[in-house]
Amino acid sequence: MAKPFFRLQKFLRRTQFLLFFLTAAYLMTGSLLLLQRARVGLPPGPRAPGALQALPVAAVALGVGLLDSRALHDPRVSPELLLGVDVLRGPLARPRPGPRWLRSRNSELRQLRRRWFHHFKGDPQGPPALGPEAPRPAASSQGTYMGCFSDDGQERTLKGAVFFDLRKMTVSHCQNACAERSYVYAGLEAGAECYCGNRLPAMSMGPEECNHECKGEKSSVCGGVGRLSVYRVEQLQPGSRKRRTVTYRGCFRLLENVTHAFPDSLVQANVTVETCSGFCSQKEFPLAILRGWECYCAYPTPQFNLRDAVDSSLCGQESEAQRLAEYCEVYQTPVQDTRCTDRRFLPTKSKVFVALSSFPGAGNTWARHLIEHATGFYTGSYYFDGTLYNKGFKGEKDHWRSRRTICVKTHESGRREIEMFDSAILLIRNPYRSLVAEFNRKCAGHLGYAADRNWKSKEWPDFVNSYASWWSSHVLDWLRYGKRLLVVHYEELRRSLVPTLREVVAFLNVSVSEERLLCVESNKEGSFRRRGRRPHDLEPFTPAMKDLINGYIRTVDRALRDHNWAGLPREYVPR
Repeated sequence: MAKPFFRLQKFLRRTQFLLFFLTAAYLMTGSLLLLQRARVGLPPGPRAPGALQALPVAAVALGVGLLDSRALHDPRVSPELLLGVDVLRGPLARPRPGPRWLRSRNSELRQLRRRWFHHFKGDPQGPPALGPEAPRPAASSQGTYMGCFSDDGQERTLKGAVFFDLRKMTVSHCQNACAERSYVYAGLEAGAECYCGNRLPAMSMGPEECNHECKGEKSSVCGGVGRLSVYRVEQLQPGSRKRRTVTYRGCFRLLENVTHAFPDSLVQANVTVETCSGFCSQKEFPLAILRGWECYCAYPTPQFNLRDAVDSSLCGQESEAQRLAEYCEVYQTPVQDTRCTDRRFLPTKSKVFVALSSFPGAGNTWARHLIEHATGFYTGSYYFDGTLYNKGFKGEKDHWRSRRTICVKTHESGRREIEMFDSAILLIRNPYRSLVAEFNRKCAGHLGYAADRNWKSKEWPDFVNSYASWWSSHVLDWLRYGKRLLVVHYEELRRSLVPTLREVVAFLNVSVSEERLLCVESNKEGSFRRRGRRPHDLEPFTPAMKDLINGYIRTVDRALRDHNWAGLPREYVPR
């Protein structure tokens, strides 16, 4: 009797284990399906997706413990990415409000590292092609659809304004952006990229080649891999509320042989600035030059560059004959100088791993813009910032150790982080201005200004006390542990852009033409300059703050001189 009972007990134990194993396998399979479902999205259909189906991968990752919750509160992480996280966590799980900058400096930076991001975000360059229902040209589009064109050539046809949007790219967004810059054509590629120009690409393709839908507009065509969906937007220009106007660059002495010096011209009675600018914009020239009834279109060149302006009164002298013979008025058109807009990854892995290091708020993003346009190669980043990627910094998505970029942005300090690089460009900016710029970014993003309440709250003095010492320690650490350095002062880069940029390019061991450097000077501002009136014009620094910062200025100035570098610029001198 005991033997059959023992066999029955053994069988039940095995069955219990088998049931437990099957239950665990079922739950794991369901979790994987849920992750995959959130990653690739549901196929378009008549039924609207439910709340759980619409959750981004970051939300699911948080639910299973894969995503560090500290990264959810950093302003550099896209709010759309984290929308689903708030849904899962609920209001009771959210952190208490308070200053964000009292955390450890390096831990705050490390939490932005991109390695977690690559687990949860697809490659924007290859959005999934649609199924049986191929996307169609946007029905609500105000432009005229011209067709699908190839973009595989080395020389891009639509190479004027360029920007990306991984989540919200729409046909109308791209059309309006190109129209306000006075371009005739807008081209969309790979679902998230927008290009502008005034000439159609040469090679037309079949409509089935443009089979990617827009990231922010389902069922609308936004090109494909190496394929452009092109729209004509000329009719949108007059109604564009944000349309950019021409900019007066000054009075210049005219070259002797204008016919050979300037590539295109127009002679017309009573020619106006608008007429001349429109003519040169159509030809995709950045400069419109007026002399009487003559209009010339040109690029900045070593013989005719924008640094050689003379007194503006010389273009308004009473002697008409003298004015027409010697001087001309120069205007910047809304179009970009396209001689330096082409960028790509390095064809082979770089043997020298170069950092572009700076304290936050020191102009690192602007320096990256200049370096990319000067060298023609993308820059990378130790972090991932979707906002920067959308503005054209394509290397932002590349892994920071891939060595496919010309240099890598970093705000890190400390021996371990510094010694990972073979050489570095150390960008230094006046700490007073750096602190204000970083506080604006933390409170209002890359292009905004902190509100008055932020400056008057306890956040501002806490920020200064925490970050002022970091400005000093960042420079001191790089001077101490950096293997090969080039020290660049932000103010000197602003004041003498071409000579300073020439030093930077030589340090990176890249050969560039003088015309390309002048093109960079023409496009120097980029898309990341705060515009509009500053809401806070009062002096934000108290006497105690000034004493603290001035002490750090003296320390850094002395350290630079001890390492055989020139000291800090004169405007850094304690005020």
